[in-house]
Amino acid sequence: MTFRPLDVRTLREWPLPALAHDADKEERGRVVVVGGSREIAGAVQLAGVAAMRAGAGKLVIATAASVAVQVGRAVPEARVIALPESGSGALRADGLGVLADSLEGAAAVLVGPGLMDPEACVPFIVQLLALCRGIPVVLDAGAMDAVAAMGRFEQPVLVTPHAGEMAHLTGIAKEAIARDPESVARRASAQWNASVALKGAATLVATPDGGGWRHDGGHPGLATSGSGDVLAGLIAGFAARGATLEQACAWGVVLHALAGRTLARSVGAVGYLARELPGVVPGLVEKAARPLRRSPAPKAR
Repeated sequence: MTFRPLDVRTLREWPLPALAHDADKEERGRVVVVGGSREIAGAVQLAGVAAMRAGAGKLVIATAASVAVQVGRAVPEARVIALPESGSGALRADGLGVLADSLEGAAAVLVGPGLMDPEACVPFIVQLLALCRGIPVVLDAGAMDAVAAMGRFEQPVLVTPHAGEMAHLTGIAKEAIARDPESVARRASAQWNASVALKGAATLVATPDGGGWRHDGGHPGLATSGSGDVLAGLIAGFAARGATLEQACAWGVVLHALAGRTLARSVGAVGYLARELPGVVPGLVEKAARPLRRSPAPKAR
């Protein structure tokens, strides 16, 4: 089965779940973003704001205690939960109890942006996943190290590696991945029972049932610090609104690229910042949701 093209036309033919005009913030879903560290505090901020810009109704950010106050000031829209850290900066599994209330009723969970010492965080992530049964989960950045410990997932999970991260997760050489990324993405998705977004100049989205999408509309300006955190946040935000992980990923990948192209026109081809991407997303969502214009039928002579 070949990977189907993923673009704006795809989104228009695959609309997001409808929101009632009087929908409140609870109906638009609560997204929980887990990650951050004393050295990378901004990643959860970028992801959380992106999730809100995608349309999520409520935001919880669970981050390292050493930066929780800083994050709360930077993102006043969020409830911020301070998580205990180890000496190396890893999040400790014995601190998961403070997250239980926020996970109950969550519509989507994003784990990974800004994690420090990912290997040491694996016990925390594995136990966190056990608390997220039935909740769509996006594993990004350092949280993907939990793949080896899990083997196969028994819940809806999306993993978002670039080629280097995929090489780390699979043991396949980066050069071999570059030669046949579609096969690698498909095999990983089937093996892990998870959707896989293999990021690159062309981004591939593979699903455990053998389906797949290919997006070729990336932009060089998106190769900047924090851009991946924004993409992960967009995906989590669309999932919080009720989209499946596959659909949320499709919308996130296309809108992320369109946001880059939009900023390239106003700022320059490179040099715009990841923090600027979420701000242009709501308008792009509205444009992408508009029905396709059909050419009028020719008049009879």
